[in-house]
Amino acid sequence: MAEQIFPTKGNLIKSKRQLAQAQLGYELMDRKRNILVREMVSLTDEAKELRSTIDDTYAEAYKALAYANITLGVVSELAKAIPLENSLKLSVRSVMGIELPKISADITPAERPTYPLSATNSSFDYAYVCFNKAKEITVRLAEVENSIYRLAVAIKKTQKRANALKNIMIPRFKEQVHFITNALEEKEREEFSRQKVIKRRKTSS
Repeated sequence: MAEQIFPTKGNLIKSKRQLAQAQLGYELMDRKRNILVREMVSLTDEAKELRSTIDDTYAEAYKALAYANITLGVVSELAKAIPLENSLKLSVRSVMGIELPKISADITPAERPTYPLSATNSSFDYAYVCFNKAKEITVRLAEVENSIYRLAVAIKKTQKRANALKNIMIPRFKEQVHFITNALEEKEREEFSRQKVIKRRKTSS
């Protein structure tokens, strides 16, 4: 590649500028990758905790539901009085230009139950609370796991670009600068020698 570059001062300046831009680009890509990795590690730790919590929470919720079915009979008709969840709202937050989902929802239990208290008991109340908590954790886990996936894709792309800059572009521009610099220095030495010969000839004559 370097041999195809004509050794002029203009091309030397251009190659040095391209080298500086490639080095800056690599530094930025490396910094971006590190920030994204830290973010993903943090979310991965949270996801691990949430998965453990959600398993326990669903287990407790289904246990409470089973007990409510025992004490009240099948509670599927009573459960219809609980409104469907429609408070979910999706927005995004940006981490180094990567859009990560942010899910908000009003999942707090209503101040007054929507199901008839006269037809239920405390076991039904407890099952309702447990499933509400499971729903809250599910929403958060969905947000975290989707963010982890997007971060993993972004990290892979960033790493690929950083590697291209580090292993291909930067060595190429360094080679160009080295080639042009040596060629210009050789040209200057030849010119200096030519001037000395001319001067010697003029002096001798």
